[in-house]
Amino acid sequence: MTNKYLTIYNHIVEQIKHGEISPGTLLPSEHELTEQFNTSRETIRKALNLLAQNGYIQKVRGKGSIVIDLSKLDFPISGLTSFKELAQKMEKKSKTIVNELSLLKPDAYIRQQLQLSGKDQVWKVIRTREIGGEKIILDRDFLAKKFVPELTEEVCADSIYAYLENELNLTISFAKKEIVVEEPNEEDRDLLDLDGFHNIVVIKNHVYLDDASLFQYTESRHRPDKFRFVDFARRTH
Repeated sequence: MTNKYLTIYNHIVEQIKHGEISPGTLLPSEHELTEQFNTSRETIRKALNLLAQNGYIQKVRGKGSIVIDLSKLDFPISGLTSFKELAQKMEKKSKTIVNELSLLKPDAYIRQQLQLSGKDQVWKVIRTREIGGEKIILDRDFLAKKFVPELTEEVCADSIYAYLENELNLTISFAKKEIVVEEPNEEDRDLLDLDGFHNIVVIKNHVYLDDASLFQYTESRHRPDKFRFVDFARRTH
């Protein structure tokens, strides 16, 4: 006999897949589900945990379990794709808000990330990415001025990579990426729609030119319910 929690899990999955429960809907409370399926709270918790693990629901503190949009945006981990290029592939309306563009002396952390001396300056760019009317990505870019002498708000609102490649004739070659899950900081909460979310997925990029010069450090901070981070892996023999 199948475990009861798997039966409940499969039942809810079918309802989500067939659109009987639409994205953004709150599932009934644990108490209501125990009554609906005539089972224990422990069994319901197991079913909900499995739904969360497999990306069907997001547990939001103080609200309950919210059904995730299965047409999540695929975010390529291995590629070096600009947001503008990504946005063009999406059917949803997207918008970039430039919150800050400044030229400054980097602090010790950014100096270390970009391997700079105390005399070097960096461009600091903070941009919120809005997709489908929701602010769900915060990009924090630091670019070494010795490689990028000029930067304007217009360029930042459009595409920095298009400007670097087409106007400055730089060849962006590769990046080292690290993915971590963090608690949102004050800036994340200010600039993103994070109501109820207590985690944020951060992709840290160190980006290099074709001569192996490190010119950019980026933190791309994503709301966890809207993205599926994808990669293509090949087994090496």
